Amino acid sequence: MNSDQNTSASPKSSLNLSLQDRNTFGFDASAELAYDITAANQIPAVIEQITQKKLPWRVLGGGSNVILPKVLPGVTLLMNIVGQEIIASNADSTLIAVGGGVNWHDFVAWTLDKDLPGLENLALIPGTVGAAPIQNIGAYGVEIGEYIDSVEAFDSKSHVFVTLTKDACQFAYRDSYFKKNPHRYIVTKVVFKIPKQWQARIHYADLAKQFFRQSSPSPEDIFLAVCKIRTHKLPDPKVIGNAGSFFQNPIVPGKQYDTLLQKHPGLVSYPDATGKRKLAAGWLIDQCGFKGQRMGNVGVYEKQALVLVNHGNGTAQDILRFAKCIQDKVQKEFGVSLDIEPNIL
Repeated sequence: MNSDQNTSASPKSSLNLSLQDRNTFGFDASAELAYDITAANQIPAVIEQITQKKLPWRVLGGGSNVILPKVLPGVTLLMNIVGQEIIASNADSTLIAVGGGVNWHDFVAWTLDKDLPGLENLALIPGTVGAAPIQNIGAYGVEIGEYIDSVEAFDSKSHVFVTLTKDACQFAYRDSYFKKNPHRYIVTKVVFKIPKQWQARIHYADLAKQFFRQSSPSPEDIFLAVCKIRTHKLPDPKVIGNAGSFFQNPIVPGKQYDTLLQKHPGLVSYPDATGKRKLAAGWLIDQCGFKGQRMGNVGVYEKQALVLVNHGNGTAQDILRFAKCIQDKVQKEFGVSLDIEPNIL
């Protein structure tokens, strides 16, 4: 995939560009100055200009994991680098290069069309491919970091393009080297390594229920099941504004988990790779009585307590104020801190 072909090094720019359709919360936000980035070679000159003028800046992909204020000052880079192609294949695996602006769900569907299963558990996660490694997106027992070979990005600190190997990306639960170094790297391309040996991963409760009579589902079966589950649990942003899971599932030491379990026998949790326990944040919020509750123009989704929604005319301030109420109540009831998952710009 060569995202620089047939593309001018001067990206299209817009003043006071509305971002209402570029953030899944549907907040009435705008960018003071926006650049439409359609090729990696457009980035160096723009970043040089931003640096010289000392302007604030950020990258915006699909806007599915962000909380936008009324006005984004300075420069907003709209990540629109597209394209995907198989670049290598051997007996063990296939390498696929994908542009940072490609829609994530569309890419997952494309891999199945090409008979390259592995990512089906991550179907219907909103956002772009470029944002996936930053957050190390995950769902139903699978994290994207497992399938990444390398990430190409522009380093705004040293003003050069760099390629980070999987190990250099330092993937952890909802974390990565990019997240630890915010505002430094602009992800332009992700190379995925899809193993030829495929195995169904249906141990997560929701998927296990779907397939309790079917011991060997196909990748397509799992893809459709994940889409069905997510559609049932999560509201469509086109219908009601949201950013999916608003809080991370907190991870607690075994001793704290044992104490909580004694007090709350119904506590929902999952074992963590490190021997700790990952608690279901949605369950904690639900137990505090927030599911379906509303505060002005924002609220908690009636079918899933982990999702905060914009009922219309809500603002970033509204959603963060409500989130603080939830965090305080969960801390008081369970002694557990909830971290916000979307990026607050």
